[in-house]
Amino acid sequence: MKSKVVLGLSGGVDSALAARLLQENYTVIGLYLSIGPEAVGEADARAVAEGLGMELRTMDISRALEEHVKAPFAAEYRAGRTPLPCARCNPLVKFPSLLALAEELGAEYIATGHYARTAQNEAGRTLLLKGSAPNDQSYMLARLPQEILRRVIFPLGGRVKSTVRQLSQGAGLPVADKPDSMEICFIPHDDYGEWLESRGQGCPPGNFLAPDGTVLGRHKGIHRYTLGQGRGLGVSGPHRYYVSAIDPRENTVTLSDGSDLTREEIFCSDPNWIAIDRLEGPMEVAARFRHARTETPCTIFPAEGRVLVKAHVPVRAPTPGQLAVFYNGDVVVGSAWIESAC
Repeated sequence: MKSKVVLGLSGGVDSALAARLLQENYTVIGLYLSIGPEAVGEADARAVAEGLGMELRTMDISRALEEHVKAPFAAEYRAGRTPLPCARCNPLVKFPSLLALAEELGAEYIATGHYARTAQNEAGRTLLLKGSAPNDQSYMLARLPQEILRRVIFPLGGRVKSTVRQLSQGAGLPVADKPDSMEICFIPHDDYGEWLESRGQGCPPGNFLAPDGTVLGRHKGIHRYTLGQGRGLGVSGPHRYYVSAIDPRENTVTLSDGSDLTREEIFCSDPNWIAIDRLEGPMEVAARFRHARTETPCTIFPAEGRVLVKAHVPVRAPTPGQLAVFYNGDVVVGSAWIESAC
């Protein structure tokens, strides 16, 4: 008898092909996670499940999403930070929901269509590894704890997107040509400012300031800006302006020519170590400070429950609320939330 696996079936091409591949070795039960009125993929998920002859369950995760993702997302922007909702959702909502159904059904594994890989090291820890470039998604998974990683399967980890499209077409999957979604799932039209304001959680207008305190104009609310932003400011001057500081207490946004945005020392909080039990001393790593493939050589140090990151080359606009992910080659060493930089 085949082992059971609960697969997050979103209605997209990635999870659809993951289902098809898993069926070769497992009994697959699909789980569609409904986020509420914003949910748009259930019909496609049902079409995939019916075409593959697999069971599909649905689970309403709207309350958990509100508590663990939406409310913190709004609070972060109001505090002048830039949140990363998917990196919060994965360990707090999405993967625990898959595990809950797996426990109910007696399934040994869970799975998703993410582009990442896992492996075991000699110490018995489950490692998180990059997926095949250029579609690696390990950054967004770097908050997953061991109890989740040891039970997860990523069937697409060694594949590239173009091959996934081809295989999906060859398998006759109904979503083979469906465009990828690049938006945050609960933000309509990718306008998070409008979403915050619709909840009554936007911030009032205030002053744009130059570094010397000179008023340059008016901003539309600090929730509409992030460090390093250079577009949509509506301020003209002797040079292009970039957001270099956000002060929620004074309700101001400081603009500069961008020359003051680089940092070499970054403090991060709440580390999640994956490849190691804990950071006991200095370690050489490559770090990503945004959801991009740019990696910076760094030395990380334990700092009384936090992590001090010393970059070997200056990092542009390390932003509070974003995630620093530390790599040793393809292996994710761990991650921590960016708090401050100097």
